[in-house]
Amino acid sequence: MQPVKSTEQKLLQPNGKKRKSIPDYLNSKKVVPYVFISPFIISFIILSLYPAIQAVIMSFQRVLPGDVSFIGLSNYSRILNPTFYTALQNTVIYVILTVVILVTVPILLAVFLDSKIVKSKTVFRTALFIPALTSVIVAGMVFRLMFAESDTAVANQILNWVGLEAVEWRYNAWSGMFLMVVLASWRWMGINILYFLAALQNVPKELYEASDIDGASVVQKFFYVTLPFLKPVTIFVATISIIGGFRMFEESFVFWTGGSPGNIGLTIVGYLYQQGIQQNDMGFGAAIGVVLMVIIFIITFIQLYLTGAFKRGDE
Repeated sequence: MQPVKSTEQKLLQPNGKKRKSIPDYLNSKKVVPYVFISPFIISFIILSLYPAIQAVIMSFQRVLPGDVSFIGLSNYSRILNPTFYTALQNTVIYVILTVVILVTVPILLAVFLDSKIVKSKTVFRTALFIPALTSVIVAGMVFRLMFAESDTAVANQILNWVGLEAVEWRYNAWSGMFLMVVLASWRWMGINILYFLAALQNVPKELYEASDIDGASVVQKFFYVTLPFLKPVTIFVATISIIGGFRMFEESFVFWTGGSPGNIGLTIVGYLYQQGIQQNDMGFGAAIGVVLMVIIFIITFIQLYLTGAFKRGDE
């Protein structure tokens, strides 16, 4: 039987020197969680919070090379112009279309992929994730070739094959919006399907069995069993789709690098880039960014309130 070592003996190394003990505050349950999340907090402060504060301050300034001066609300008074209204209208239409597509279609496809009909589900899940890893610029160039104005483009060849005339895709308002929505849907559809597939794993199988006993149809099981359990993920997907839609820039820029004809592809972020970077009016660009931030906050808050996201679980 080995003798029990005292606490002091445990702290001694074989050479007789005292071991370095871990400070007590690092073993505290109140401190350790903050140590683990500190990288996120530091990166959030440096990369998000500080730039946001600087943008708000800059929105009240005239920022020129070597000349920065406060001008009050002059930048905000310039925002209410026809170009901004056009950018806002395009962005709202884009958000509505992408939210409807990127919420409803992934739910249906996720339910289909989770059914017993589909085999090799792992292969499908891997393939669905690939578009999100693709560069928007590269994908946009491929889409530009597919939807080019010539008769030999893939999209126009299909139209000619079914007896329709070729379309100048990037020079019409409806077709330009169609291109942006299709590119965004292609890119994010797979990610949203994976979200819903993960949520479907939490639906109790006993409920489906009870529904079968009660004689419920496939449609009834979908609306009364599946959808209620998918509500939290649906709210999450709708929220990130709304935020991503208002922040959209790449899908527009890749189709109209030098600006769209008649501003048919101009979005709020594109207008911010146009004024703040291309026109070198950083103060006005910052004001546009602040207005966009307020719009996103208000619409997201309303959406979360209407969907009951603020209600407690026991209510």
